[in-house]
Amino acid sequence: MKIAVTSSGAGLDSKVDRSFGRANWFIVVDETDGSFKAHSNRDNVEALQGAGAQAGQQVADMGAEVLLTGNVGPTALKTLQAASIRVFVVKDEMTVAEAIARWKEGKLPETKETTFEGKWV
Repeated sequence: MKIAVTSSGAGLDSKVDRSFGRANWFIVVDETDGSFKAHSNRDNVEALQGAGAQAGQQVADMGAEVLLTGNVGPTALKTLQAASIRVFVVKDEMTVAEAIARWKEGKLPETKETTFEGKWV
């Protein structure tokens, strides 16, 4: 299974980014062997509009089945749900590695609703 995490940097020791659509990076971890790959989200960070939907499609294209993020808006959530990607909310400040460990322990809440309305600023 592949797990995508919004990240402020390109490594497992980077902090989880509180934004989804405008996160700086997506770290995709392959749970079967522990390998990971960092994917820049620069185009969506600088997008005038549509960042959530575009980022959702990008995560789906990466083959992720699970997303760990701080927040997710309505358009992004619809895109993720259409791709059958489960979304878990990271409420506390932590690294990507810590978030994955908490998810594996069942300590991150899954959401089927947006965590805020409108656009992330």
